[in-house]
Amino acid sequence: MRMGRIDGRLALLHNDRALDVERASNGKFAAEPDRVFERWDEFAQWSEGRSLDDAVPFAPAQVGAPVLRPSQVFAIGLNYQAHVAEAGVPPKITSPAVFTKFVTSITGPYDTVMLPSDRVDWEVELVAVIGRPGHRVSEKDGWSHVAGLTVGQDLSERTVQLAGPVPQFSLGKSYPGFSPIGPSLVSVDEFADPDDLALSCALDGEVLQDGRTKDLIFSVPELVARLSAVVPLVPGDLIFTGTPSGVGMGRNPERYLPPGGTLVSTVEGIGSLTNRLVAESSAHDTA
Repeated sequence: MRMGRIDGRLALLHNDRALDVERASNGKFAAEPDRVFERWDEFAQWSEGRSLDDAVPFAPAQVGAPVLRPSQVFAIGLNYQAHVAEAGVPPKITSPAVFTKFVTSITGPYDTVMLPSDRVDWEVELVAVIGRPGHRVSEKDGWSHVAGLTVGQDLSERTVQLAGPVPQFSLGKSYPGFSPIGPSLVSVDEFADPDDLALSCALDGEVLQDGRTKDLIFSVPELVARLSAVVPLVPGDLIFTGTPSGVGMGRNPERYLPPGGTLVSTVEGIGSLTNRLVAESSAHDTA
C-alpha cells in the first residue's frame, strides 16, 4: 500500500493517481493523514485490495509530507561504516548516535528549501514511520511496529551543529525545511527485502551519495528495539535511519549546497524528493 498527502488530504496512491480516503471510506477514516497512524492496522486492512478506479490524477505541486506532526522525530548519526570513516570517527560503533529533528523542520517532497548559510550539507536517508505503539520492543518484532517507509533528507547547517562547547545536532538540523520527507509512505509488505534498498542523492544531476540500506550498522528493527528500550514509540513517530558516505563535510575540500541548485533524494521502491534551494536572504527579499 502506498499513501500520501494530496492537497492536504489522506490518499491512496498509484503512479500519478490518488484516491481520497475520507470520501472512499464514507468518512470511516479522517482526511488528515497524521490521524491514520493511530488506526494503522485497521487502515491497512481496509486499503488491501481497494479498487483505485475512482482515483484522479494529481500533480507534484499538490503533494505534501505524508507525516507533518509526529509526536517524536528520532535521527541516527554515523549508521553506515563508510560514513563513519569519512567523519573521522573511530570505526567501532557499539550503540547508535541518537538525536532529534524538531517537528517544525518537516516539509514536503517538492517544497523549496531556504539555506540560512553557505554551510548547509546534504544527507539522504531512509525514514521509518511507526504504526504501532511499542515500549521495549524486541528486535525480532521491530518491523511489525513500522507502518511504512519514506524518503528523507537530514539537511544540516554545520556551523550551528558543531558549535561548542558540545555539538548542537538538533538545532543545526532543524531549520525550517531541513526535514523534507515523501513523496509517499510505502507499507513494509510492498518491498521484496525492506532491509536492502538503494538510496542516493544528486545535485543538479551530479550524484553525491549512492548506497544501500543493507549497509546500515543498526538496521530498522534494531533501531526500533534500541529506541523503544528507553522511549515508548508512538504511532506516527519518524526514525531517520542515517546517511551513507558522500556528505559535503567529509570531502576535501569541503563542499556545501548552493542557492539555485536542485537536490534530488531517492530511495528504491519509494520515489524521490526534489527540493529547489534558495538563499534565505533572497527568499526574504522577494517575499
